[in-house]
Amino acid sequence: MDKKLIAELKEKLEKEKTSLQKELESFAKKDENLANDWNARYPNHEDKNIEEEANEAQEYDSLLSLEHSLELKLKDVDSALGKIKKGNYGICEKCGKKIDKKRLQACLEARLCMKCK
Repeated sequence: MDKKLIAELKEKLEKEKTSLQKELESFAKKDENLANDWNARYPNHEDKNIEEEANEAQEYDSLLSLEHSLELKLKDVDSALGKIKKGNYGICEKCGKKIDKKRLQACLEARLCMKCK
């Protein structure tokens, strides 16, 4: 893969990482004990009644689900950036062949080629 394309994809990955971190920061706190782990903050609305407490629990459940999805995506992006640094970005983890550049452009953190997907 040519250096220009790798530089372009690296820049996109770094922007994606920043975006994911900002989104996580909007509703979660980074866990100081575990790398790449976040903890969603429980919504705290004042003067609650039973209905509001139920809504808070539902909102928190949604935040936990979103947190998990964003954490997984962030880990994949970090992994792709690590592969760029090591020089093995764009290599299928299953068969060891090059991942097509169109696939990488569509899914920056792709780990598998289309054949192995």
